[in-house]
This record gives sequence, structure tokens and C-alpha cells, in this order.
Amino acid sequence: MKIECIKDKLFEAISKAEKVTGKNLTLPVLNCILFSAKDRELVIRSTNLDLGIEITLPAKIHKEGVVAVPGNIIYNFISNIPSAKNIIFEVVDGNLKVITDTNTTVIKSMPSDDFPSIPVIKDGKNLTLNSRDFVRGLKSVWYSSAVSSMKPELSSIYIFLDDDSLVFAATDSFRLAEKRVKVKNIKDMPQVLIPVKNIPEILRILESAPGDVNVVIDKNQISFSFDGLYLVSRVVDGVFPDYKQIIPKTFKTTVVLLKQDLVSAFKVNTIFSDKFNKLSVKIRPKDKKFELSMKNADVGENQSALEAVCEGEDLDINFNCRYISDSFQSVNADSVSLEFGGLTKPLVVRGVNDSSFLYLVMPINK
Repeated sequence: MKIECIKDKLFEAISKAEKVTGKNLTLPVLNCILFSAKDRELVIRSTNLDLGIEITLPAKIHKEGVVAVPGNIIYNFISNIPSAKNIIFEVVDGNLKVITDTNTTVIKSMPSDDFPSIPVIKDGKNLTLNSRDFVRGLKSVWYSSAVSSMKPELSSIYIFLDDDSLVFAATDSFRLAEKRVKVKNIKDMPQVLIPVKNIPEILRILESAPGDVNVVIDKNQISFSFDGLYLVSRVVDGVFPDYKQIIPKTFKTTVVLLKQDLVSAFKVNTIFSDKFNKLSVKIRPKDKKFELSMKNADVGENQSALEAVCEGEDLDINFNCRYISDSFQSVNADSVSLEFGGLTKPLVVRGVNDSSFLYLVMPINK
């Protein structure tokens, strides 16, 4: 193999592919990026078996061929030669020789025959989605999914179509986030569960998409493609909990206040958080009192009184502070509504006049 390519485009592709490489000791070829030169194109591939990426670039092909080299090595090398305009790749004695204006480098290769193929979905459901809408939906909920993989459906983002909205949901059984994003020209879409561990790279890739992306879904995978880039993720074969049953229909106490006041109060209180992140909430509607407090035996304690509109019954209740504050990034409104069902019932967080996002948090015992 011998090819010549523009350095900036090559580096952009390698930086995306390197993030998808596996850190696998039993299958070291998964640590590699595969370069394949054929028909005036350079195809760059990497996979960790859960997620795979293929990027096609125009290149001057002097000699066709294939080579697999460690992703971190080729990425770190090219990122540190900023002055180069063009880069030549040449396979010499089975290894990759990289030539620039100022460097000649040889990188040890691995057997390319061992590199797994990137799955291509042939008989799935085809959709066209706006990348920004999809990214917004994922970012609004993905922090609520479970970290543990004991229950794969809880370590996933659940996506489904409901009338004219694409609904994103995630839960770890202690909290739940739901985001609804309006979509056009989509009449039918299969439900899908995307593993949360794949979401950071999916977000990173889709944030670089200029607009619409082609999405294909089948029972085993979901793929995204645009501008010569193809990304495919495994999906979870499971059933997401019927979470609508646990969303309260009525509330005993309601608090409405400015989002920024709430964010600032949480920042102050978390300085005094204990290992359980226990936040105490005191509401006295008749006295127009809404207080947050946290206490740490080794650091001290803090109590914040906030201006708020309070209605309903008096309430003293405790929550995991971090669980509530995580939701603030997804509230696209100046004011926040906090709705309490009672001592053993969940808190529901929404943006005032924003029905697109809902967040539910279970209380913790005293």
C-alpha cells in the first residue's frame, strides 16, 4: 500500500476512529485502526465490537493495500506534526511507513486478517433524522441511566416514536429522565435501546454532522451515516420498564422558582455534602418558606432559603443532591417547577412552560 492524503482530513478521521478502538488484551487487533486503500479512496475502520466506525476519504492511491496499526500510536504521532500539509502512508516490510515534510516514521503493524468486519445493516428501517435534535435528546437523558450492566435495559437509552415526537428515556430505578423532541416526516420507527457506554462516542460523532443523518435500525444494531462516515452500534435486546406508570398524576406540594437561584443554591450546598449526597428540603407554603440544607460532620453545614412560590402541604423530605442537580442541564426554561407527591413519592422536575422534559427522583430515607 502507498497513498497520499491531506493531513487535516486524515487527522480528523483518525481522531474519530481512535476513540472507537477497543482496549482489549485478549484481542489486541481491536486496539488498531485499519487502513484500506482502493479505487482512489482511503477507508479507515475501527471497532470495539460494541461500536464500529468506517470513514471514507479521497486520497491519491499509488498502490492499493491494507494495514492495521495501533490507534493511539498513529493518533498521537499525527497530532504532533502540525506543520505537515500532506502525509504519505506506505507499507514497507509489513509495517506502516509515514512520510511528511519533516518526519519519516515506521509504525509496527498487526495482522490485518484478524481485524473484524464492521456490520452493515441490510434489512433495517431507514430514517432521516436531524443530528442536532438527536444529540439534544440523548444529552437530555443519558446521565440518568444505570452504570452497572446487571440489567442491560437500565444501562441503555430508550428511544421510541410517539405521534410527532421522538422520545428519549433513561432510568437507573432511582431517577428517570424523559425528553420529547418534535420530528417531521417520520411515520414509523422501531423502538430501540442503545447501550449507554456507546453514547459518548455517538454524541461526539453526531455533533460533527452538518445536518441530517441517515439512520438504519434493525433488531441487533443501529447505524448513522453522513458525509462518508458510517457509525454502527449494538442495541440491547430487552424491554424498557413501563415508566409512565410511576409518574404521579397528582401532587401535594408544588414549588416554582428561578432556575438560576436553584442552581446557585445547589452549588453552595454541595460544598457540604456527605458521602450519601443527602440534601434536606423543607417547605412551608403558608410561611412562603423553601429551604435547602446539607451537613457534613467533617466540613460543616449550610442552609439556603430561596425565594419561591409554594403551594400545598408542609413537607420535610430528603434527596440525593447530585441526582437532582444533574437534571438542570436539561431544563430549557428560566423557571423550574418542583412537584412533590409526599414523603415516599417521587419529586418531578420540569421547566415552567416546557412540556418537552420531565425528570423524576425518588426520595431517600432519613
